[in-house]
Amino acid sequence: MLLAAVVAIVAGLASGPARAADVSLVAPDELRPLLVRHLDFLERRADRRLDDAGRIALLRRARKEIGEILATEGYFSPAIEGEDGDDGGFRIVVSPGRRTTIASVELNFAGDLARDEGERPARLAALRAAWSLPAGQPFRQADWDAAKQRLLDAIGAREYAAAAISDSQASVDPAAATAALHVEVDSGPVFRFGPVEITGLADYDPALIERYRPPTPGEPYSQERLLLFQTALQNTAYFASVVVDIDRHSATPEAAPVRVQVTEAKPKRLGFGVGVSSNTGYRVETSYRDANFLGRAFNLVSGLRIEQRRQLGYADVFLPPAAEGYLDSVGALVEHTDIAGLQTRRQSIGVVRTIPSGKIENRFALNYQREILVPEGSLQSSRAALTANWSWTHRSVDSVLDPHHGHVLNLQLGGAAQVLLSDRNFARVYGRYQLFLPAFERDVIILRAEGGVTVAASRDGVPQDFLFRTGGAQTVRGYAYQSLGVADGNATVGGRYLAVTSAEYVHWYRGSDWGVATFVDAGNANDERRLFKMNLGYGLGPRWRSPAGPIAVDLAYGQSDHRLRLQFAVAIAF
Repeated sequence: MLLAAVVAIVAGLASGPARAADVSLVAPDELRPLLVRHLDFLERRADRRLDDAGRIALLRRARKEIGEILATEGYFSPAIEGEDGDDGGFRIVVSPGRRTTIASVELNFAGDLARDEGERPARLAALRAAWSLPAGQPFRQADWDAAKQRLLDAIGAREYAAAAISDSQASVDPAAATAALHVEVDSGPVFRFGPVEITGLADYDPALIERYRPPTPGEPYSQERLLLFQTALQNTAYFASVVVDIDRHSATPEAAPVRVQVTEAKPKRLGFGVGVSSNTGYRVETSYRDANFLGRAFNLVSGLRIEQRRQLGYADVFLPPAAEGYLDSVGALVEHTDIAGLQTRRQSIGVVRTIPSGKIENRFALNYQREILVPEGSLQSSRAALTANWSWTHRSVDSVLDPHHGHVLNLQLGGAAQVLLSDRNFARVYGRYQLFLPAFERDVIILRAEGGVTVAASRDGVPQDFLFRTGGAQTVRGYAYQSLGVADGNATVGGRYLAVTSAEYVHWYRGSDWGVATFVDAGNANDERRLFKMNLGYGLGPRWRSPAGPIAVDLAYGQSDHRLRLQFAVAIAF
């Protein structure tokens, strides 16, 4: 045994030092990241010995795996060799060869769509023109798969719910580095919506689903129509999850059942929250919701909120949408505020009808309220009004929570009459316009204008909600919240005229949810047009994209007050 050990040691010395398995890759820059990401044998393993047999096995594996990876990018004739490195390691050298390009594309259609009737020929021509992998383009497996899927999606998006690719081939000529593409699609029959089939309901009547305007029987199939219906159900407080689809294998495609599968949410919820705002100070609140109030699918939303400068209790009941699409609600509010030297105690009850229609929303409200005003250093007064109000909103933005392009326009008209439970005749007109303009690659310019007038003999007897005060975050920054208005003793009360303008530039940092903004605001509220004077405020501050939208912290200077203020609005709910 001793002799055998000596022989083994001598043989090992004779063979020279062992070479480390330091495997490296030599490949074109555009392909190297792809190969490194998928080749696990490139890890440095200097503690393991790699003899000649091991190198041969490694090269064989490299040729197989690299060849498969390069084929997905259109390289079907690569040269893959191995060589010794200068440091004693082993290098895999890749020469990908010519990249395959598309030589021809053949798209064939069968089924109802292939009939030479109606709009079908034009639709086929549009599908051929929209094919995303035309002749002359490089061939990649991912692009080939994506092109087929886009074609299928375009056909199946409307009418042809059972459309399928019956055959597809990519015939590659490695020598010529070309590929001939062939796709056959069977559109199947035309589908139309049939009856609605609902599963998962326990607490609610199936009639509730019908209130959210499902597809009507006989309506041509549309994927977009199904998604709109599904989204409408998912956005309610009634369901935790919703899946809407049709039976794509239905024996009656002319009346394919619409399958609605729901999971009901717990109807009752109790919530608590804390927050802080530069306008109204620190806040604590609790809320209670019951989505099946009185067992009628009425959605009760109620709560108690205590802030430093405002305290309120509220209860609103939202009814399910009517068959015509409008939404009704009834609510009550009790509120006390102490802002800019004015204490207000208010009680209110009202009904609202909201009519959404695409980008436009109409809202009609009838409201009765009583309030007591206690201005610091002036006389207490009370007023009551039964008001009718109309609000019209047109919203056209790329994102509701974080818009970069588009606009929002809101117009309001309301008023009251002494003959109808009101202390004074008055009418109020108000408008607000916001414009969002993209700038450079990520930035946005925000322009805002608002104005209003209350037509009345005087402001006496008009509720504060129908007069105007401004100042604070999201209005005229650099001034205290609602501090711009009419002086009454040591307090600021509402006036009959309002005008506000604002310009803001927001720069968002690349690859980050953080940004910085600079802004200029100007505005005022007053009771006499001849005394109207705009107050200027300007400043800057950081922005953070939260799940609820950008949060702003602004350091603003009010030129009329000669004062610097930090203004923000942040809330944490749990």
